[in-house]
Amino acid sequence: MLKLLNNLDPLVPSSPYPCVTSQPQQQNSLSYGHTRSRLGFVSNGERTDKKDRDVGSVNARELKSEVGFGSNEVKEESLKGVVDFQGGKSDGVEEESEFWRQPDGLSYKPCLKFSGEYRRGSEMIVEDRRRYLLVVVSGGMNQQRNQIVDAVVIARILGAALVVPILQVNVIWGDESEFSDIFDLEHFKRALANDVRIVSSLPSTHITTRPVVESRTPLHVSPQWIRARYLKRLNREGVLLLRGLDSRLSKDLPSDLQKLRCKVAFHALRFAPPVLELGNKLAERMRSKGPYLALHLRMELDVWVRTGCHPGLSREYDEMINNERKQRPELLTARSNMTYHERKLAGLCPLNALEVARLLKALGAPKSARIYWAGGQPLGGKEALLPLTREFPHFYNKEDLALPGELKPFANKASLMAAIDYIVSENSDVFMPSHGGNMGHAIQGHRAYAGHKKYITPNKRHMLPYFLNSSLPEAEFSRVIRELHRDSLGQPELRTSKAGRDVTKYPVPECMCRDSHAHSL
Repeated sequence: MLKLLNNLDPLVPSSPYPCVTSQPQQQNSLSYGHTRSRLGFVSNGERTDKKDRDVGSVNARELKSEVGFGSNEVKEESLKGVVDFQGGKSDGVEEESEFWRQPDGLSYKPCLKFSGEYRRGSEMIVEDRRRYLLVVVSGGMNQQRNQIVDAVVIARILGAALVVPILQVNVIWGDESEFSDIFDLEHFKRALANDVRIVSSLPSTHITTRPVVESRTPLHVSPQWIRARYLKRLNREGVLLLRGLDSRLSKDLPSDLQKLRCKVAFHALRFAPPVLELGNKLAERMRSKGPYLALHLRMELDVWVRTGCHPGLSREYDEMINNERKQRPELLTARSNMTYHERKLAGLCPLNALEVARLLKALGAPKSARIYWAGGQPLGGKEALLPLTREFPHFYNKEDLALPGELKPFANKASLMAAIDYIVSENSDVFMPSHGGNMGHAIQGHRAYAGHKKYITPNKRHMLPYFLNSSLPEAEFSRVIRELHRDSLGQPELRTSKAGRDVTKYPVPECMCRDSHAHSL
């Protein structure tokens, strides 16, 4: 490593603009994109207007024209094997590539067999009419989803009925969507009928009750702490109101409660039918010519500001980010005592388009690969994506794939747009995030639970020195990158190998097993 660091390109720190674009357009405040999303797609066996945008070399209008979309009324069968994707093989079969090979799932399958004690306790809990839990969940949709999972588990711990969670209006996105706009409420109730009673509202007997309000729950509390803190007051008042549940419940819970977390995350929280339908349509359009890769690109202005990183575009963009950070220092979530270059080498920065392109190429992604990209519009616009689109020209997002008017019902609803991204991403053959985050973690767990579908975790801390070494031959660079990612392709990984891991990200061993009689529920 010392030899490698001695060969680092000396120009990199003083000229960090590998993705140079034209001058930035004037932006006075953060431009937040649709970066939130999560669960609720159908399984492989169940798959069933925004103006056109030109992203990189792909023209959405040409795409829709060559597909033959002449109107909004398109029969489902007409979508199969028709899209030409500018150069894809007409028979819809792409040559086998190592890149598309799936990891060995070691025969792990969903395994949610609850204990006898848990099942015996369920009857009393679902019959109870005295205790009710109200929760207000906040943040992006994935944060909200995490909090909903925790709310169900807390209701179970307290033996209370859960009132359908209230989604706090996000001041950044301005999305006023309710639970039933995003998720299938009736399915949510049915799926959890034997675990927790879900009600749409407080009964008349409790409407005038003044609830016990708690908004400062400590981080990572245990079931014992929750019972000691709330149960006596809940029995007395009948209603408990919790706010700010993000990461409040411990990730290390008893086995039955871990299984309940998986049941909520992977079975109960399904997207609402209109969202699910469109998401699966777009996924089918991507798949009509064979396998596809989904990328979650974290390249929006607010991401660069929050991480304390620079996108490698130009000095003007760096100044824009620095100014925003000075005006709003509370946004910086990365380690404030580190310089940008220290954060970069520590693997704390999102990958930019050039780095994503080099990584994919080194991992063997073919130039003909069809790529769906999820996320908000990147800082620098489509020019910021040029290093990617030049290397991989078959590059699409939901606006490229949707028919005229299909996205209109979801306009100005960031949660629903993010849900569509999630569905298309989860249905992909390969998924890779450019940076960590709630969506990436959600998809990692979901793909594991679906049989360990390929998920590339960029090994940023170890690979970036090689990216900066300009003297390294391309063949050697590719060999090193592949070796670094040999065990980062979505293989089964035990949650219990490290304390504090979320079972909805690492479902083995609590929620998956190799038992031939595995139980899915």
